Amino acid sequence: MGTNKVAYLGPEASFTHLASKALFQDELLVPTRTIPECIEAVANGSVDIAVVPLENALEGTVPLTIDYLFHEANLYVIAEIQVPIEQHLMVHPNNEKNWEEIKTIYSHPHALAQCHKYLYYRFGKVPLEQSTSTAAAAKYVSENEELCIAAIGNSSAASEYNLAIVEHNIHDFHFNHTRFFVLSQKNHCIQKSGHIDQIKTTIMITLPKDDRSGALHQVLSVFAWRQLNLSKIESRPLKTGLGQYFFVMDVLEDEKMPMMIGAIEELKALGCDVKSLGSYNTYETEKKEEADTKGY
Repeated sequence: MGTNKVAYLGPEASFTHLASKALFQDELLVPTRTIPECIEAVANGSVDIAVVPLENALEGTVPLTIDYLFHEANLYVIAEIQVPIEQHLMVHPNNEKNWEEIKTIYSHPHALAQCHKYLYYRFGKVPLEQSTSTAAAAKYVSENEELCIAAIGNSSAASEYNLAIVEHNIHDFHFNHTRFFVLSQKNHCIQKSGHIDQIKTTIMITLPKDDRSGALHQVLSVFAWRQLNLSKIESRPLKTGLGQYFFVMDVLEDEKMPMMIGAIEELKALGCDVKSLGSYNTYETEKKEEADTKGY
């Protein structure tokens, strides 16, 4: 058993669990019920590392993760994991023959959204119920065989909870990946084999309080003239009033490099509040081949 305790959004066989296993094969993995619970576990020191979902290619950012890191926790991103996402419709084996008559479909809100077209045209007005994770939905279906219900999740969840996959790859678009943040109290970059060469830094910026015109343009210029590439910029409510935001930016550079140090100093000189989540490597997991047959 490894020396680190790694919290993840559970239960077992969730996509976050798969991401955690890919990077931490020899560590002790600890499931949590919610994203805040997972982040708090590392913030209060009950675990060494936490893995939480950050962004999906189809549905965008997971707001709860970003907001909690900005408002509630002082943690660092020490790695990023990108996982290919394949969503399947699964039922209890006792309901495999009459699966087209299912009464309710359970899954995480992002998974339901990723399969919106399929669900709309295939099941019409069948109620959709949200769960804390795709694995939690699969677990619930496995424990309620008397109900004619289904879950949306991955093949590992079907295997873990002994469910039958009745429809494979029901997500609306072929390219479907999710980014996961690996969090720690310590600002260090995980160095393991297999990471992408391009290092990344995530910073959170609050504009000057005087609300002067052109403030965002000034912020972007700080990066532009230094030729620092922004791979993402997004605004989130400050929760202090309408029209007040903070900005999350991914910069393709190490925060220890002179240009990045200078950029952060200039942002502060402009009156911005700057919170860096650290610099980190990105790791990709391999896509597993799915069986063409239905069920397991």
